[in-house]
Amino acid sequence: MQLGYRFKQPQLLQRALTHRSYAADHYERLEFLGDSVLGCAIAHHLCSAFPQLTEGELSRLRSNLVKEETLVVLAQRLDLGRHLKLGDGERKSAGHRRPSILADAMEAIFGAVFLDGGFEAAEQVVLHFYLPYLAQVDIKTLGKDAKTLLQEFLQSKYIALPNYTVLEIRGVAHEQIFQVECAIPALNISTRGEGGSRRNAEQQAALAAYQLIGK
Repeated sequence: MQLGYRFKQPQLLQRALTHRSYAADHYERLEFLGDSVLGCAIAHHLCSAFPQLTEGELSRLRSNLVKEETLVVLAQRLDLGRHLKLGDGERKSAGHRRPSILADAMEAIFGAVFLDGGFEAAEQVVLHFYLPYLAQVDIKTLGKDAKTLLQEFLQSKYIALPNYTVLEIRGVAHEQIFQVECAIPALNISTRGEGGSRRNAEQQAALAAYQLIGK
């Protein structure tokens, strides 16, 4: 994996990649730590990079950058799912693609780097992932969710709003994964998204459609 960091204690990285279904020494404590490391690193960067923004605007940006959907995008670019250690049940139920697991593992990696090399090293790893992402997004619209952005774009072009259809629901009741299609017939566009709820899946599908339109 291209983390931009070499571990002095490789066992920390292995723990960050280990789900509780695989072993007792798993990533949940690292995830707890990494969540705070991520929030602090992002806040520090935003304050330095955007001195013109108000506290409210900075909070909106930070919330958007550290949420599950953004972490999943980063995890997918890293092909993180391929490196996760999952129990047989999780592996068979496609746990390596589950948004919550991918997001948690990303935070665990940040926590592992913090323990291995301190905050400065962890901050560098966070920015290693986030700076390319920030370079591709519009700061003015970053706080808006994908469905809103897609709706506003289509309305500005007088195009009918998309249709969202649940294609599949899998997993047990308390850990269901939804797969949703976002269809825009007028543009001959159909995208899909997955999430731990219908809303999250719709957001992922809408984001894929919005990015497709923007190309």
